[in-house]
Amino acid sequence: MTNIVILVGNVGVDPESRTSQSGTSITNFSVATSRRYRNDAGDLVEQTEWHRITAFNGLGKTVAQYVKKGMKVSVQGRLHYSKWTDQTGQTRYGVDIYASEVEFLSKAPASTAGGSASPEDDEVPF
Repeated sequence: MTNIVILVGNVGVDPESRTSQSGTSITNFSVATSRRYRNDAGDLVEQTEWHRITAFNGLGKTVAQYVKKGMKVSVQGRLHYSKWTDQTGQTRYGVDIYASEVEFLSKAPASTAGGSASPEDDEVPF
């Protein structure tokens, strides 16, 4: 059985990076995907969904360096579900995409070059 997701959309915020206590580089960003359809009244409606993306190590560093808000990207990875308790004691659930490949589909800002990123050393550490 395989857990693979492919998204093509626009980056919602500049990526944010941090390093875990174990030294793993973690980069987070969001991607918006949209679809258009006609509702029951015949009106054209656009529905946008936001996806949280997490990239690790070399891939994350490349994303942090070259990806900017508004760029179009293709992300391939796997779904990761999480469960936690917030400060008020409520149980919360979330889903992220752990990226294995990020392809830049629109031109990067003038100071950087576009391309794709899929370093082989980017296995998710857990």
